[in-house]
Amino acid sequence: MWNVAFAELRKLRRPSLFFGTMGAVVFFSALFSALLFLLIDSPQGNSDRGRMVGRPILSLATGGVQGFSSVGGFLGIIALCVFAAQTAQEYTYGTLRNLLVRQPGRLRILLGKLIAMKIFALVMIVLSAVVSISTSVILAPGAKVPTDLWFNADGRHAIFTTFINVIISVIGFGIIGMVLGLLLRSPISAISLGVLWLLIVENLLIAVKSSLQSWLPGAQLSAIATGAESARNVAGVTYTHALVVGGIYVAIGAAVASFLFVRRDVAN
Repeated sequence: MWNVAFAELRKLRRPSLFFGTMGAVVFFSALFSALLFLLIDSPQGNSDRGRMVGRPILSLATGGVQGFSSVGGFLGIIALCVFAAQTAQEYTYGTLRNLLVRQPGRLRILLGKLIAMKIFALVMIVLSAVVSISTSVILAPGAKVPTDLWFNADGRHAIFTTFINVIISVIGFGIIGMVLGLLLRSPISAISLGVLWLLIVENLLIAVKSSLQSWLPGAQLSAIATGAESARNVAGVTYTHALVVGGIYVAIGAAVASFLFVRRDVAN
């Protein structure tokens, strides 16, 4: 299993994949955090979906991680694409047969790949946290937002809990991407379907019937990233509800995909 994980990490550290992905993480993490402070007085809002996050909120202990929690959903989409592509391309390139020659245990291969991609996602999250919080610290004085509470005991607790929430959310998105890769066995199809559903279909369904926001998988995982209070106030669901419903989606999808991975032929 660990040999599989190390082999997968060698693929994930390819410069084109690693630096391209991390570059996107840095850019959007800085952008999401910067907009909170640069547009703090804008009547159109300074957060997602036109929400207004004012100085009183940004001055709280949780103010330093507002940008980081907001970018959590986007990190999830990146993780979904990476997990889906790295899983499905074994079928596209026909390399799964070679892997099974060296390691006939299919579930061990699957678990090893998952471990490697979790490590990759963790690097993404750490980088995003550093960039987001640093951007917030740099821009806060110009926006007249006090940062006294950001790094006291409550502020450090907020950073830790937000970090854990983003990890849960991003790994959840990633596992869904892995499930799509196993089911569709095509990187393009898996990524296209996942991104189309998360960015377009779910938003259309929520616009038609707002109560669906409490039950759609992408909305639940995004709510987890924003934390308990934001999940309740923005998504209309409690943190616990998002955690349970999102976990059920991920668990059922992982179980079905694992069963098919073990039983189906390895050919695409």
